[in-house]
Amino acid sequence: MKKVLEISLGVVTSVGGFLEIGSLTTAVQAGAAFHFQLIWAIVLGTICIIFLVEMAGRFAAVSHHTIADGIRERFGFNAFLWPLLAVLLVNLTVMSAEIGGVAIAFELATGIGFQWWALLVALLAWVLLWKGTFGFIEKGVSMLGLVTLCFVAGAVMLKPDWGQVVAGAVPTVPDHDAANYWFMAVSILGASISPYLFMFYSSGAIEDRWDESYLGANRAIAAMGMSFGGTISVSVLIVAALVLAPHGIDQVDDYHQLPLILIPIFGFWGFVLFIASLGVACFGAVLEVGLQQAYLVAQGFGWTWGEDQKPRDNPGFSTVYTLALFFSALPIAAGLDPLKLTIFSMALTAASLPLSVIPFLFLMNDKRYAGKHRNGVISNAAVIFVIALGFVLAMVTIPLQVFGGT
Repeated sequence: MKKVLEISLGVVTSVGGFLEIGSLTTAVQAGAAFHFQLIWAIVLGTICIIFLVEMAGRFAAVSHHTIADGIRERFGFNAFLWPLLAVLLVNLTVMSAEIGGVAIAFELATGIGFQWWALLVALLAWVLLWKGTFGFIEKGVSMLGLVTLCFVAGAVMLKPDWGQVVAGAVPTVPDHDAANYWFMAVSILGASISPYLFMFYSSGAIEDRWDESYLGANRAIAAMGMSFGGTISVSVLIVAALVLAPHGIDQVDDYHQLPLILIPIFGFWGFVLFIASLGVACFGAVLEVGLQQAYLVAQGFGWTWGEDQKPRDNPGFSTVYTLALFFSALPIAAGLDPLKLTIFSMALTAASLPLSVIPFLFLMNDKRYAGKHRNGVISNAAVIFVIALGFVLAMVTIPLQVFGGT
């Protein structure tokens, strides 16, 4: 039963990757501008992250190392320093965007400007990380994250042409605004295949004390957890396509437009459900990325770490998430538009993929760490595809940001 309940690790990881402001805004914009044409990007991102998350859990269960531990130990600190810095910087932009997402939810609920909520959101997250346990955060975010199923219900109630939905899972050449189309595709992939996702998952597996007996459960958790998030993201795109496009809204450049996608379906409760979904999903992502920042630095420097330990027993770990939350809240408190920051951070995340995935591929084929559970042909092919995709995204991100970004 304990292993069955570990599905919450997959769901909480999924909340941080698919259900936060990055995925919500990119899916809404993709649906409004290109109808169902970009569903393929969500499907591709979901498949890629399922492979990476499964490998992260397998690596942790067999080697009793996190990915960061393994990279530092296998390649040395100097080699680990570059992916460490890259992921830390990308994570800061992502966390800032997520704090902005929670702040937007508060603004929509109260009418008080989002910038006034940023430091309070960071403080609430800090209190939970300081006082809470990994299990409490894991289970709590998973349960509250179920509110996002309202998007699935909305998509079904709108009765889309499911043939067109399925057709959207196949990549096509856009018939208009090609630069924005490919920029949105890159942003969706960046929101889906985030390095912090699978790195957080490996740390969570160590926190939950996984061993080889969890390998079967790990496969189910990775597939079900990530598919849960992918399904929500596709549902958001479908709802946006069927609600916004018919009203002539093909460009979402103001976060006040976002709740419009559920109001025609559920009326006033659609507004409430959207605020709850945005707030819970983004707050879960703030907790996840905050923990991942602390995991990454503590594991990189060989410090004591663990959310279940008292802060006084691992002061470096708790100091990192404290500083990360504070500095991430400052741009939002200064009035930086969370929507614009979100789109930029998703594209930047996509460009940073190779720095963390390449060493991970070596670890998954190292007998000293993975033993007989090393990658097979299919898993290696999947990782190589992700690496190649990452290189392509890295090369096209800046030009697309200039010519296709909004």
